[in-house]
Amino acid sequence: MHQYEDVSRVEKYTISQEAYDQRQDTVRSFLKRSKLGRYNEEERAQQEAEAAQRLAEEKAQASSIPVGSRCEVRAAGQSPRRGTVMYVGLTDFKPGYWIGVRYDEPLGKNDGSVNGKRYFECQAKYGAFVKPAVVTVGDFPEEDYGLDEM
Repeated sequence: MHQYEDVSRVEKYTISQEAYDQRQDTVRSFLKRSKLGRYNEEERAQQEAEAAQRLAEEKAQASSIPVGSRCEVRAAGQSPRRGTVMYVGLTDFKPGYWIGVRYDEPLGKNDGSVNGKRYFECQAKYGAFVKPAVVTVGDFPEEDYGLDEM
């Protein structure tokens, strides 16, 4: 009765990439014939151009945000958060330019490190990485939230 439940004993069917490419009845051959997805050269070239344009815009925005400056972060769906710019540049965890911010209160997601790589120092839950577009640099004094009295 239970002999058919152990799927680890079933030999898995495999096919080489070359043999799969030779077949005409596959999803890959359909995508190639229809020039869809990664097989549409024009669309891929346009996407790459748009990504390069976005990267250039982010780099320009990031270059106007000096490390050590006070800032306010206005991300969609969140109240404005104040902090200090601790990092500006590219990261290993996601493409594009990122601004590392040490918030004045524990509203962040990390301690200045992501996936074991340290970008800046701060207490746990005070650090965050945001896109340059949501950062405003200016004379934003630290607000006294009364956290010291607790």
